[in-house]
Amino acid sequence: MKLSYIKTLLDADILTGEENAVFEKTEIHTACGCDLMSDVLAFVKDQSLLLTGLINPQVIRTAEMMDIVAICFVRGKVPPQEVIELAKDRGIALITTKLPLYLACGELYKEGLGGKKSAETL
Repeated sequence: MKLSYIKTLLDADILTGEENAVFEKTEIHTACGCDLMSDVLAFVKDQSLLLTGLINPQVIRTAEMMDIVAICFVRGKVPPQEVIELAKDRGIALITTKLPLYLACGELYKEGLGGKKSAETL
């Protein structure tokens, strides 16, 4: 699923990544809705979208380690400028949606974007 479609589907605002047509060419294969970064480390694969309510630098650092290409902040949260700059430096696209985590994940799932089912499938 294209990141541009996800942005539209979640009625999201772009925080980073609009340069170089990142939203038009980035393909997202799976999504993960999570606030525990240890779970992200255990279950997420590359080319994923992370949906989270956390807005600290640890989210960007975790995304970088797991080759997550985009992060969607839920509940209208916007991270501090230092977090946005860190994501820009790492080439990670950021968006924000007013939807809560559960509904944002549900919208993506309904449109066919899946995620990991369990640790055994890694």
